[in-house]
Amino acid sequence: MLKHQATIKEIAQQLGVSISTVSRALQNNPRIGLRTRERVWELAKQLHYRPNPAALVLKKKQTHTIGVVLPFLKEEFFSTAITAIEDALLGYNVVISQSRDNLEREKGALTTFLSSRVDGVIASISAETHHYLHFRELENFGIPVVFFDRVPRNVPAHKIRSNITQAAKELVDFLAGKGLERIALLNGPPQLEVAEERQRGYLQAMNERNLPILPQLICSSDLSREDTQAKVHYLLSREPKPQAIITFNDYVSLHAIEKARSEGVIPNQEIYFASFANLPMMEYAHFPPIASVEQFAYTMGQQAAELLLQLIQNPASDETPYQEVWVETKLVIREPGV
Repeated sequence: MLKHQATIKEIAQQLGVSISTVSRALQNNPRIGLRTRERVWELAKQLHYRPNPAALVLKKKQTHTIGVVLPFLKEEFFSTAITAIEDALLGYNVVISQSRDNLEREKGALTTFLSSRVDGVIASISAETHHYLHFRELENFGIPVVFFDRVPRNVPAHKIRSNITQAAKELVDFLAGKGLERIALLNGPPQLEVAEERQRGYLQAMNERNLPILPQLICSSDLSREDTQAKVHYLLSREPKPQAIITFNDYVSLHAIEKARSEGVIPNQEIYFASFANLPMMEYAHFPPIASVEQFAYTMGQQAAELLLQLIQNPASDETPYQEVWVETKLVIREPGV
């Protein structure tokens, strides 16, 4: 059975003062004398009084709650970003929801955020997201949204992103510098802008170096282990075989390397693997990708949170332009002795 919750009205009645006096005293308003404030606080403690969160929301029009929706917390990139977001949003409750790369789950998370009247949302879109009306609905209710890493394609929005096109070019240049010509691209879902950026950089670098662009060496994965390994089997069945494979991220690379080994390929000797994210866990892998692009997940999460705070504290007018922040990347080489 729920215990009775004391109210401001009851405190006021017992002390013989007005409700407004109790309310101000509980906020330590200097307009209320020190002795009265002490009496109010003492009785409030005796009655185990707790402020009504719903009433505070109605009064302040803020919940001090931030919603975050992202693909998978199990991915080290996103868990690192969450750590940064929580560090930057001290004083706020951070509610995290995983889309699991599913559009309907993503929509459901935003519906919950809207019902809870969060003060703002930070998002990295799912692999299935191909429209953004559910995010626009939040903005229509005055809830700012900041995207990071996986950002909307060709849609004006607040974005924290990496220069993936340039990073992909650097990966191709590194592999070509090792004398490799047949470089395959095992990309992510084509509806993701970050996947399009990877392919754009790959094609630009291949053209600039006059390397052969073979359509059969360009394919996409839905990022699952099963589909990734099916695509690796396809690539290894082509003739001539690729000399190197650039993958969408380090997780895809690990699944690809596992499949290649099962088919008798020695990773980074017979076929080189390169990737994105530069996850710290890769140092413990027996066969990590030989190179990976550091995307600085903590920095991206931190900047997304800081931008969201600015938007919450300084509500934008309809004429305020969306902000786009670019986070520099770094190519990290894992070759022995490097």
